Amino acid sequence: MSRSRDQDACPGALQVHQAADGALARVRLPGGFLGAEALATLAHLAADCGNGSLELTSRGSVQIRGITDTGRVADAVAAAGLLPSPEHERVRNIVSSPLSGRSGGLRDVRGWVHDLDTALQRDPGLARLPGRFWFSIDDGRGDVAGLRTDVGLQVTDAGVALLLAGADTGVRLAPEQAVPTLVEIASRFQLYRGKRWRVEELDDPAILVAGYPVDVPAPRRLTVTDTARGPVGWIEQTGDEQRITLAAVVPLGVLPARTAEFLAAVEAPLVITPWRSILVCDLEEGVADTALRVLAPLGLVFDEHSPWLTISACAGSPGCERSITDVRADATAAATEAGGGTAAEAAGHRHFVGCERGCGAPRGAQVLVASADGYRPRHT
Repeated sequence: MSRSRDQDACPGALQVHQAADGALARVRLPGGFLGAEALATLAHLAADCGNGSLELTSRGSVQIRGITDTGRVADAVAAAGLLPSPEHERVRNIVSSPLSGRSGGLRDVRGWVHDLDTALQRDPGLARLPGRFWFSIDDGRGDVAGLRTDVGLQVTDAGVALLLAGADTGVRLAPEQAVPTLVEIASRFQLYRGKRWRVEELDDPAILVAGYPVDVPAPRRLTVTDTARGPVGWIEQTGDEQRITLAAVVPLGVLPARTAEFLAAVEAPLVITPWRSILVCDLEEGVADTALRVLAPLGLVFDEHSPWLTISACAGSPGCERSITDVRADATAAATEAGGGTAAEAAGHRHFVGCERGCGAPRGAQVLVASADGYRPRHT
């Protein structure tokens, strides 16, 4: 693939994107982990010098649109501990199984997320990775592996599988090799990539694992399947203390600042997922019940049969100059018409977009492109 530049223009908190509705800043959250105080800071920034909402992205990041004071946003994000390395802020793209260490999975991988983030920040060469290059760490349940990131890990009963562009390489790692191998593969990509931004764009991605022993032959490797959605609703955590996680879908990924303030007021650990949902974790049962009663009327979705689990959209007009219509309004109308239940689920996931680029489309979704005659399936 030929490109005119060797870096993409993905925004960060320091390098913003000038969208049609103003400056856009993106804050990367390795593993989606976010503290309540940090969420409160982002909510205040969105209300005071943004468009009044936070956006959850398909990579588990948070962004603010329509910013009027980019310097204030950058300073506040840094003060909240969300910008530990200015040089590496755009390459901290790490997703992990959101419920890891709390419910299900074969291993708690939260420590690996921290270790990988630390290792990335220590390596000056990796600061030049494209902003679209991302990592996944799957605890064995097969959720984030289905996102088909550039390089990933999936815990198995027979070692840690190394994935490239969502495919099992057959390489199996010991736990202590997991994070160093991710760093090594990223370094090799930086060496060989030229002007390519993603592993799948390489002529031969296998060059990245040259020298690693292949332990599992092709017929017996993991089959990675697309993951349409994350956890939803009331989830009982495992462990000695009975705790609850509330998993809420955020319709179209747009979280009003006021709703974010209510989430922060629960004062619990939060996880932003790649499915544009948010987990409120480690709650006592009584606190979880109260929080659910407060948050649901604010528009957060806890019903696993809601049509909002199968409908998404790009930014559309007026935020994107490429879009020919307000796709979020059209997606909202579609969600209302769908009505939820098994019929909506059977129809599959629909992603509404304002142009052929299809930004933010979940894997496996039907991408519907706006045209003068309504929406049509995107050409593949």
